[in-house]
Amino acid sequence: MAEKAIRDHIKKMDPYEPIIPLDIRSKKLGIPIGQLVKLDANENPYGMPPTARKRLADLQFGHIYPDPESLQLRQRLSEFLGIPTENILAGAGADELIDLIVRVSMNPGDKIINCPPTFGFYDAVAQINNLNRVNIPRKSDFSIHVDGILNAAEQGAKLLFLANPNNPDGGCIPLDILQDILETPLMVVIDEAYVEFARQGTTLINQVRQRDNLIVLRTFSKWGGLAGLRLGYGVFPDDLLKAIMKIKQPYNVSVAASEAGLGALEDINKLNDRLGRILSERSRLCKLLEECNWLIPYPTQANFILCRVLGRDAEKLQQTLAQRGILIRYFHTEGLRDHVRFSIGKPEDTDRLMDALKEV
Repeated sequence: MAEKAIRDHIKKMDPYEPIIPLDIRSKKLGIPIGQLVKLDANENPYGMPPTARKRLADLQFGHIYPDPESLQLRQRLSEFLGIPTENILAGAGADELIDLIVRVSMNPGDKIINCPPTFGFYDAVAQINNLNRVNIPRKSDFSIHVDGILNAAEQGAKLLFLANPNNPDGGCIPLDILQDILETPLMVVIDEAYVEFARQGTTLINQVRQRDNLIVLRTFSKWGGLAGLRLGYGVFPDDLLKAIMKIKQPYNVSVAASEAGLGALEDINKLNDRLGRILSERSRLCKLLEECNWLIPYPTQANFILCRVLGRDAEKLQQTLAQRGILIRYFHTEGLRDHVRFSIGKPEDTDRLMDALKEV
């Protein structure tokens, strides 16, 4: 009886595969958490910023429902971004905002463009909402097929998600190309989860108020060190934000997440100091990986490095490193089965990773 209640397209969909939690990996591997090097999910290796920790320790109103509009957090983000509060929406991670955008703008059967390899949640949300997915695979260097996107727009596609920098390769799309795409009728969502790690001039966030077909998403998970608290935000055109406010969960951002976000925004200098360390370690790790003649690292502007594995089994490499307590990412998807990805950790994490790579 229960099976009959499940919608047909949900039965057929491929599930999104999240990263296995650290405590579960620890038990499966038989290695204490403190001895694991976690380089598989692009989290900030330096943890939560100090003021976020303090705000959580001093939390007084966890027994009271949060502000459904997250007004204090949005006002602080407004000061940080130089964008009106009325154009900013907070969410339980950028993932929630991705889902809300699809639900507010797309009908079952509508066409959505996906440009794989990219963040897998775009495709998952399209399947959940029974959309017609138009896949336009990226080129061998992970750049997008602009003509394919423009043709899909002419054929009636309505929505496009573009991660910039892209996950899993860390490459950025030139702004002039994004401007060309924005001249189409497509609603374009630029997912800037990793933008803080990219060179200046990568973002279009200040153009959202001048366009009615542009949304920019960001997150506290990477640069902000708050991945476990699930906090993201987006900058939206006026009318679209008002519509999303109608359908979102009333208390979607928890008191704890909001307090931690406010704390992170008080710790900008600390976060930027940590950012500098991550960028320095990214350069160091890239040079070391280039010296490994069976790994080819791709240029990256994110907090990870994607590598093609030559002459070896990439999945087995992931498993071998896991047995040594080093967790990295392997991809099962087309075009990535001979690739692994290393998140940027602390210098001691890099040292341990490179020692292990030399031994295997």
